[in-house]
Amino acid sequence: MDLLVLGGTSFVGRAIVEEALRRGAGVTLFGRGRTGADLFPGVPRLTGDRDTGDYAALRDGRWDAVVDVSGYVPRHVGQAMDAIGDRCGRYLFISSHAVYQRSGVLPGSDEDTPRRAPVRTVDSTESLDEDTYGPAKVACEDDVVARYGTRATIVRPGKVAGPHDPSGTFTYWVRRAARGGRIALPADPAQPVQVIDSRDLAGLVVRLLLDGRPGAFHAVGPAEPTTLGGLIETCARAAGTEVEIVRVTPETETRMFPLVRPNWPTQQRSPAWARAAGLPATPLEATAADVLAWDRERGEPPISRGYTAQEEEALLARTAGGTPGTRSGAER
Repeated sequence: MDLLVLGGTSFVGRAIVEEALRRGAGVTLFGRGRTGADLFPGVPRLTGDRDTGDYAALRDGRWDAVVDVSGYVPRHVGQAMDAIGDRCGRYLFISSHAVYQRSGVLPGSDEDTPRRAPVRTVDSTESLDEDTYGPAKVACEDDVVARYGTRATIVRPGKVAGPHDPSGTFTYWVRRAARGGRIALPADPAQPVQVIDSRDLAGLVVRLLLDGRPGAFHAVGPAEPTTLGGLIETCARAAGTEVEIVRVTPETETRMFPLVRPNWPTQQRSPAWARAAGLPATPLEATAADVLAWDRERGEPPISRGYTAQEEEALLARTAGGTPGTRSGAER
């Protein structure tokens, strides 16, 4: 299989390329060349820029499949498809759970859940926010399916975790649990969460391409349902530490706090179709251990999400012993 990856040197794309190469596929990368220059020696690279609309490098060549990791607005996807044309067997688009409607959705919803209305024109800076990110992805999905029909595949990942994650969302909890002690949690520990290991997502993508499967698929994990409190406890077990989760009342809105979402119950998706199609299931503790090792190897640079140590200490001190949460430790 000859594969063209649009993107592929940061996080999700990097995992997909690694998995494709492991499976013996031929890979060509397309991107701006600003990241990962030392990755994948010997893999052909085509240079272009989605922001300026430079897709000229894609006007030659033929591939069995294209994986579009870098399309966020319809312009990106449309110009890439115009350049590639019919010189690919399958076009797989990495989308998002943000495509779905925000209300009236039951936990465990499948891929036929109603989506939000598409947005085709974002502001002149193409800056995406909570109101436009999902609808723009809807428009991208529609355009891919309209162009390639049964040769189109859509993958909708949940929150992705794993080594090389630039967001710090899961890494925050891995690092915090590794320090042990009392952990301030500005949310209900029983809140359900879904995270998918980047390598499992990559395994699904490559499997779908090898099998030539059309349609949409949820890439969600872990295999065993968990809660936010359970996730923190799992990170502690991976680190061999003892933690006590203390539910605190935040002084500011926490919608963007790592993995804290007031509407998570309606965002729980069913992985049934993806599991049947070959989605792997890395244990959450293994993901946490690998992220911990990677984070330490890179020197634990600052993370912009969550509390600083000083903020957390002050919040715990003001919480008069805290609201009892859960306790976990290596002895459990």
